[in-house]
Amino acid sequence: MPKNSKVVKRELDDEVIESVKDLLSNEDSADDAFKKSELIVDVQEEKDIDVEEESEVEDERPAWNSKLQYILAQVGYSVGLGNVWRFPYLCQKNGGGAYLLPYLILLLVIGIPLFFLELAVGQRIRRGSIGVWNYISPKLGGIGFASCVVCFFVGLYYNVIIGWSLFYFSQSFQQPLPWDQCPLVKNASHTFVEPECEKSSATTYYWYRETLNISSSISESGGLNWKMTVCLLAAWVVVCLAMIKGIQSSGKVMYFSSLFPYVVLICFLVRVLLLNGSIDGIRHMFTPKLEMMMEPRVWREAATQVFFALGLGFGGVIAFSSYNKRDNNCHFDAVLVSFVNFFTSVLATLVVFAVLGFKANVINEKCITENSKIIIKLLKMGNISQDIIPHHINLSAVTAEDYRLVYDIIQKVKEEEFPALHLNSCKIEDELNKAVQGTGLAFIAFTEAMTHFPASPFWSVMFFFMLVNLGIGSMFGTIEGIITPIVDTFKARKEILTVVCCLLAFCIGLIFVQRSGNYFVTMFDDYSATLPLLIIVILENIAVSFVYGIDKFMEDLKDMLGFAPNRYYYYMWKYISPLMLFSLLMASVVNMGLSPPGYNAWVEEKASEEFLSYPTWGLVVCILLMVLAILPIPAVFIIRRCNVIDNSSGNLASVTYKRGRVLKEPVNLEGDDASLIHGKISSEMSSPSFGKNIYRKQSGSPTLDTAPNGRYGIGYLMADMPDMPESDL
Repeated sequence: MPKNSKVVKRELDDEVIESVKDLLSNEDSADDAFKKSELIVDVQEEKDIDVEEESEVEDERPAWNSKLQYILAQVGYSVGLGNVWRFPYLCQKNGGGAYLLPYLILLLVIGIPLFFLELAVGQRIRRGSIGVWNYISPKLGGIGFASCVVCFFVGLYYNVIIGWSLFYFSQSFQQPLPWDQCPLVKNASHTFVEPECEKSSATTYYWYRETLNISSSISESGGLNWKMTVCLLAAWVVVCLAMIKGIQSSGKVMYFSSLFPYVVLICFLVRVLLLNGSIDGIRHMFTPKLEMMMEPRVWREAATQVFFALGLGFGGVIAFSSYNKRDNNCHFDAVLVSFVNFFTSVLATLVVFAVLGFKANVINEKCITENSKIIIKLLKMGNISQDIIPHHINLSAVTAEDYRLVYDIIQKVKEEEFPALHLNSCKIEDELNKAVQGTGLAFIAFTEAMTHFPASPFWSVMFFFMLVNLGIGSMFGTIEGIITPIVDTFKARKEILTVVCCLLAFCIGLIFVQRSGNYFVTMFDDYSATLPLLIIVILENIAVSFVYGIDKFMEDLKDMLGFAPNRYYYYMWKYISPLMLFSLLMASVVNMGLSPPGYNAWVEEKASEEFLSYPTWGLVVCILLMVLAILPIPAVFIIRRCNVIDNSSGNLASVTYKRGRVLKEPVNLEGDDASLIHGKISSEMSSPSFGKNIYRKQSGSPTLDTAPNGRYGIGYLMADMPDMPESDL
C-alpha cells in the first residue's frame, strides 16, 4: 500500500457513516483474513468536513407516501386491459369454469413465487432492473437492458389502445350512440344503408371504418389517421404529466386510476344482472368442460396469461418495489397483489359473460323473429303443412321454447328437404360459443351490447373511461420500468428523461395510427414481448437461484422480512419454476413455429376479416423485434466477459450503512488501493474467502448493534466479498 494512505475512521454521537472498507478494517484482530483485506483509501488532509448531510440529500431515494399507495400502484400495474378482454376470452375458449383451475394452480406455481422474487430483489438492492441484475451478476446485467427494451416496445402499442379508448370515450356523449345504427348513403335517386355496414354490423362498421379507417393490408399504409393521431398524442401527454415527477406524481394518480375500474365493474355487474339473458351467460361461464383440462394448449395459455397478468419480466415490479423500505413485508405484497389480480379477472369475466349473455339473448330473439316469418311464408306457400304445427303455438309471437319445438318438428318431417328451407336453430349457446377477444370484445361485442342498455351513453362513458384508467395504470409501471433503471444507472434527470421518452415513443408510435396501424399493433403484440419476456424471467430465476445462490437469497429474505419464508419458495425457485418456465418457452416456440405468421385483414368488399401472411419485410420486422429485445443479454455478457469496456466507474460495492439505509460512499477514491470499489475483477485483488454467511458480526460488540428498524445497524456488514459485483453499468 502507498505510504501516503491511511485508514479513515469516524465516530459520531447519533449517526455513524462507515464504508465497507472501514467496517472490514474494524474486524476481529484474530481474523488474519480480515486484517489482510482491510481497504485503505486516500483522503486529502484538508477534506475533514462532515459529508453526511450532503450525501444524504444527493442520494436520498424517493419513497412511497404510504403502503396503500404502493399496493395500489402494483395493483394498477398488474391489473390491465388483459384482465377485461383476454382472461374472459381464454375462459370462454378453454372450458369455462374448468379453465379457472389450471389458472389457479399455475398462479401458485409460477405467478406468486416469481412475483415475490422480483419484489424482493428490487426492495433488497433498491435499484431499477439494470442496477439489480448488475449487482447480482455483472455478466447478466443485460437482463435489465432487455427489460427496458421490451417495456419500450410494449409501451409503444399499449398507449395506442388507450388512444382508441379515449376516442370512444369522447364519442360516447351522444344519444343515440354513433355506432347504434348503420349510416345511410344518399344518391341522386334514393337513400340506402351503407353496403359494408349492412353486410357486417353497425358496431363492426364503426370500428373498422369510422375509427380505424383501416386499409386492406399491412403493405398499404394509407397515410395517417388524424383522429387517432390526436388521441395518441393525448394519451402520451396524460402519461407524461402523470409520470414527470416519478412516484410522487404517479402515486397520487393511482388512488383514482386503480380504484375506479372496480367501481365501474361492480356497477356493470349489478346492472347487467337485471337484464334478460345475463344469467344464461354466467351459467355458460360456470359450466365446466372438464375434458378440455387434459389438453396441453389450455395449460400453456393459462401459464402465459399468469405470466403477463402480473407483469413479470418488464422491470416495472422491480422499479416500484425499489422505492420501499428495506424491511417492508414484500411476501405479503406478492400474495395480496396476485390474488387481487386473480379476483379482478374473475369479476371482469362475470361482467363480460353477463353482457354477452344479454347480447346473445337479443340476437337470439331477432333470429327467432326472422325465422318465424320464414316459417309463416312457407306455410302460406304450402311447402309446410299447417297440421304439423302445434295448435297452441302462435308464430307471430313465438317464445324461444316454442320455436325450438317447431324447428325440431319441421326438421324431422322435412328430413331430406330441410337444408333447402334455410332455417336457423337460433340457440343462445351458439352465440355464447363464439369466442371474441381483444379489441373485438371491447370495441365490437361490448359496444353492441351497450346499445341495448337503457341510458346507453352513460354506460358507454363509464366503460371506456374504465378502459382508459386500466391502461394508464399499466402504462405507469411500463414507463417506470424504463425510467427508473436509466435514472439509477446513468444519473439522468427524471423530468427530462420522462419527456424525451414519451416524445420519442409518440413519434415512433405514429406507425400505429396509419390506416394500416392496427396490423402493426397485432405484429408487436405477437412478437415483441412473448418470447423475450419468457427468456428474461428464466434468466432472472437462474441469476437468483444459481448465480447469486438460493441459500444466500433466502438468508437475505430472512434478514429483510424478520422471518424465514416458507421452504415452498426455495423449491419453487430452485426446481419447479425453472422447469415450468423452460417447458412454457419450448411450447411457445413450437406453437409459434406451427402457427403461420400473419394477421387478420379487413376486406371491404366482403365486410369481413381474412387471414393474410406477412410480406417478406414484415417477417424481417417480426424477427428483428425479438432479436432486438433479447440482444442486450448476450451483448452485455460478451462485453463483461471479454473486458471490452474498462470498468473504472464506481459501483454498488462502494456503499455506507447509515441507520439501516444504503448510501453512496462519500469519500474520493484514487489509485489501485481501491480496486474492489472501482470494480476490479476478483482475480486482480487479494480477497480472502469468507464462509457462506452473508453477514458477519463485528468483534467487540457483545450485543447486536441495530438500527432503529431493528435490522441494519453497523454491527452487521457485507462479508461475502467474492460475490460483490465486478462493475455497474
